Amino acid sequence: MTEAGLFDRTAIARRLSRRDADGPDFVTAMVLDDLGERLMATRHVFSRAAIIGPDPRFFPTRGLSGGGPIAFERMSTLVPVEGVPLLPTEPLTLPETGYDLIVSLFDLQIAEDVPGFLARARAHLAPDGLLLAAALGGESLKELRAAFIAAESAAFDGAFARVAPMIAFDQAAGLLQRAGLALPVADIETHRVRYADPLALMREVKALGAANPLRERPRRPMTRSLLAEALARYADLAGDADGRVGATLEIIWFSGWAPHESQPKPLRPGSATISFKDALSRARGSSSD
Repeated sequence: MTEAGLFDRTAIARRLSRRDADGPDFVTAMVLDDLGERLMATRHVFSRAAIIGPDPRFFPTRGLSGGGPIAFERMSTLVPVEGVPLLPTEPLTLPETGYDLIVSLFDLQIAEDVPGFLARARAHLAPDGLLLAAALGGESLKELRAAFIAAESAAFDGAFARVAPMIAFDQAAGLLQRAGLALPVADIETHRVRYADPLALMREVKALGAANPLRERPRRPMTRSLLAEALARYADLAGDADGRVGATLEIIWFSGWAPHESQPKPLRPGSATISFKDALSRARGSSSD
């Protein structure tokens, strides 16, 4: 595990490893449900599949596409898990090549070189193999960022980043194209989630590894007064009438195929008229007939 770069991967791994082992957090559970729906949208038969992520303890070993059952090889890109291979991620190196399907969940938001990560994933796909990836989008937790910026600006001369930088949706399709993936499609799921109070949200953010993930994070301590000010500003910014608070959560989904001569030619830039799930269904609809 490298100690250079933008992200403090050691700290992120430590926080992820402390998560409750009884089951996935609600964000992971939501993404896994969405993954299942997306796989069912294609009739492609995936005879060899890998599912990778920073902490794969809650990832499935079995799945289902419209073309039949899927057996996943689970792999970790950050947290050591017994019986699960720990992958080098910069550059990404899977044990073998020739996968029909690679699913990456939450890797891209802590990758130092996102196009490089995607390109290396493509290199491990068989021709006409599918890459699916999910990451937190750039508008996620915008209320929390704003609350801390306002609180620190009032208390100090300037503010620091206390939440992970995230990928902007308008960059997603371009990242897939730069990685050499065919039929690139990106779409976004936007949710407003609610918590009992801002502290409950902050605990969730820490469990996801998104709190203070940068190597050059502020070294001054989080004082009681600063935390109280941030909590108050958050309640003012995103509080609901019942006393709970809301938070914006964006999940960006990336989809691309390893190039193959049988694939349809891409449309002109800006001419796409179908959704992510329709693209999967139409592109793969006759592959197993």
